[in-house]
Amino acid sequence: MRKLTYFIACSIDGFIGDPDGDATSMVALLDEEFLGFLKEEHPETVPTHGRRALGIDDLPNKRFDTIVQGRASYDLALKEGITSPYAHLRQYVASRTLGESPDPEVEIIADDLLGKVRALKAEDGGLGIYLCGGSRLAGELLDEIDELVIKTYPLVYGSGMPMFGSGFGISHFTLESVRAFGNGALVRTYGRKR
Repeated sequence: MRKLTYFIACSIDGFIGDPDGDATSMVALLDEEFLGFLKEEHPETVPTHGRRALGIDDLPNKRFDTIVQGRASYDLALKEGITSPYAHLRQYVASRTLGESPDPEVEIIADDLLGKVRALKAEDGGLGIYLCGGSRLAGELLDEIDELVIKTYPLVYGSGMPMFGSGFGISHFTLESVRAFGNGALVRTYGRKR
């Protein structure tokens, strides 16, 4: 069984972006130490154009070979003219409104998101599945998430887009590791409590 990992950045108060979903204030805090961590531990979570800019385009995928992201997350790339933002991964975009994919490397999941994710998790072999966001998608898939990797930046938003855009429900996870960085960021890893 392949693992679905929600790998996400958030503020101290648990928001993944401002009320419109903008998270550029978090990106501004990336420093050499933190970028080194991403290069070493999670190079596949950096979009393809970012990998090229950082000179890590040749690094192999370590944890993930597939990405599932929501329409709003994908739209960020489309606004920049990028139709295949994670060309180094098998790409899926969950959207009921996008219609046809603008790129042959990106498959749209318009119906039965849960069934598709369960089928991806049931595939033999391969690496894990990177759940990139956004909030509503993570809320819909909460019961399927096996692992949380939360990059918490030393910012307080006060309000904004929550990590999970869903109704009330309790899910239990177990803290597996915490890593602190000089820029004030923390990376916490949680596994689903079974």
